[in-house]
Amino acid sequence: MTDLLIAPLFCLLAGYLLGSIPAGYLAGRWLKGVDIRSLGSGSTGATNVLRQFGKGPALVVFLVDVLKGTAAVLLAKAVLQPLGLPLDGGAAVASDSWVVAAGLAALAGHIWPVWLGWRGGKAVATALGMLLGLTWPVGLACFGVFLAVLSLSRIVSLSSVVAAIALPLLMLGWFHDQGLGLRWPYLALALLTSSLVIWRHRSNISRLLAGTEPKLGQKKPGA
Repeated sequence: MTDLLIAPLFCLLAGYLLGSIPAGYLAGRWLKGVDIRSLGSGSTGATNVLRQFGKGPALVVFLVDVLKGTAAVLLAKAVLQPLGLPLDGGAAVASDSWVVAAGLAALAGHIWPVWLGWRGGKAVATALGMLLGLTWPVGLACFGVFLAVLSLSRIVSLSSVVAAIALPLLMLGWFHDQGLGLRWPYLALALLTSSLVIWRHRSNISRLLAGTEPKLGQKKPGA
């Protein structure tokens, strides 16, 4: 019984700590000796790294941020499954809830990292990684929406917001197509993740409405 209480709490803490790995911040310190939060959009995400330091560092930061979300979910599954909590097919609601919570903890760690005074990134890449760990078809579908909008608009923030809006619908569609019924922890995850991403992009949305949001390649404050 003790393990059944401690293990989920461990997964939450581990998820947060994984999410809080400040890849973008470290890139700024190692490459230029600067705090990237004082540059461009002030975000520690890959888009700001791209604008400030180039494609190579941005790709590395993007991959690390994605892996943080995936690792948090896979670790939760690996820890909980041996305790007799089924995590596939007809998963117990409790198991779903703790795995989802570990993924959300990774998002919280990325947005509010304890190491950086609670000022991090916008969680788009980490959310993608979390989705790939939970339901990879939904994660890939969201990434596809992001790339489609980006190819048309060349605006990262717009692509992120549209993908976030699409996420709950994609999650519902996936479980319906698989005949798995409504699994509320995953729907709650989709709604919370969508809300977090949109909220973190509120300044970008204001610039989009004003027509001043920069496109990819412009070295100005942005997504």
